[in-house]
Amino acid sequence: MTTNPHRAGRREWTALAVLMLPLLLVSMDVSVLYFAVPAISADLGPTGTQQLWIFDIYAFAVAGLLMTMGSVGDRIGRRRLLLIGATAFGAASLAAAYARSAEMLIAARALLGVGGATLMPSTLALVRSLFADSRQRAQAIAVWSGVMTAGVALGSVLSGVLVEFFWWGSVFLVNLPAMALLLVLGPVLLPESKDPAPGRLDWIGIPLSMAAVLPVVYGLKEISSDGWHLRYVVSVIAGLLFAALFVRRQRTAASPMISPALFRGGGFGVAVALNLVTMFAMMGSAFFTTQYLQSVLGMSAMEAALWALVPSVPIGFAAPAATALVHRGVHRAHVVTAGFVWAAGGFGLLAFAGPDSPALVLAACGVLASGVTMVVSQIMDLALGAAPVERAGSASSLMETGAEFGGALGMAALGSIGTAVYRHRMPDSAPAEARETLGGALAAAERLPGRAGDALATAAREAFTQGMQGAAIAGAAVLAGAAVLAAVTLRRVRVREEPDTRNAGRADAVSPSGV
Repeated sequence: MTTNPHRAGRREWTALAVLMLPLLLVSMDVSVLYFAVPAISADLGPTGTQQLWIFDIYAFAVAGLLMTMGSVGDRIGRRRLLLIGATAFGAASLAAAYARSAEMLIAARALLGVGGATLMPSTLALVRSLFADSRQRAQAIAVWSGVMTAGVALGSVLSGVLVEFFWWGSVFLVNLPAMALLLVLGPVLLPESKDPAPGRLDWIGIPLSMAAVLPVVYGLKEISSDGWHLRYVVSVIAGLLFAALFVRRQRTAASPMISPALFRGGGFGVAVALNLVTMFAMMGSAFFTTQYLQSVLGMSAMEAALWALVPSVPIGFAAPAATALVHRGVHRAHVVTAGFVWAAGGFGLLAFAGPDSPALVLAACGVLASGVTMVVSQIMDLALGAAPVERAGSASSLMETGAEFGGALGMAALGSIGTAVYRHRMPDSAPAEARETLGGALAAAERLPGRAGDALATAAREAFTQGMQGAAIAGAAVLAGAAVLAAVTLRRVRVREEPDTRNAGRADAVSPSGV
């Protein structure tokens, strides 16, 4: 019996398991500080501004460096960049765990972001190199999608458990064993792959990419939490202007960071746009549901985090189910469209939630998350299948940069809608701080005597829930539009289903020590 030389075996699937370690930790680090902040504040005494930077510097560093690191990985080798990033991530984790000042912790979190920016595109690009067979690649990307989504949910729970029994630095020390295992097994199991003719690094494109990404992400993030102040709007506009310059640079540079050829056919551009919409939905919904569990229902942070794990259960089934449907002959356009419609149904359920509807909110989150995971698994596979192997790092980084934009935009847009409805529904007689945010209203209610405080708290919770309902309707409309876009555009996309053999036997693309 002849075996297919392009099908992955036990070695490649073991390598995939090793790759999931850094992916899980990088995604967990987005939310791992949620329950550690009180302990950090008591120990290090950060100012309000420093506390915000402890939270935000990680995400900003990741977002700003993704495209740069994807391009670097294509040039020096994705395995090499992954191992360099793992070393940096481990060292930064150790520094963060034993930080003795807020400034030291901010610096360590920044270095963690640099390491995270090397790890995320490298993992996805190496999946492209490990699995030449299109069916196996789709299965591997389904695993990648599920692990990435689950990591964000697990981060907050893990931090709560560790802080409960250990000191706050333990939330960083858990990274060390996984990174050590990656450094030992990575050189043995992972193939080295890179662009055999990458050209010179685009030193002008690097600062332009950062100037395009960081102001937009910063402005949208601040708009979602602080409202539409002029400086945040100017930040977004400045970033968009730099984005236009970056695009112009990529179209004219001899060796661009992001090759314009990626967008010529194959559905890559559509995949980037649809991936942005998925993160718009996920982060936009999380903006409300986390506050709903704690501030509307009155759950403790730990209780809310544990309940938030419930919607993660269907995620484990969504991506494999979507992949199985495609393998059985269902057109990818139909599966992605169905995923968007299903996710829109999650927003639809959320629109019916009341101030005391925990089961309905959790069910809505589960439906939304599973629909989004179906979509992500397919469009990631589409994007990597459309991109040449030698540009897998750039393609991966662009997909993930789009996701960062989508998440920030979702929080800003849906958060603004919810806030507008909240302020409209709050009575004019309420204190000024109570008309701004739910947190302000609950703080004001505690200072009022008896029934007056209870009445204010009840009104604020009802107003917040109505704002969540309004945002959910808007989110459902956006996902319905994405479903139409997917149905129209993906129907015309044809991705090769035969094994990718373009780099077979090329020592400069995959090293002899590779798989």
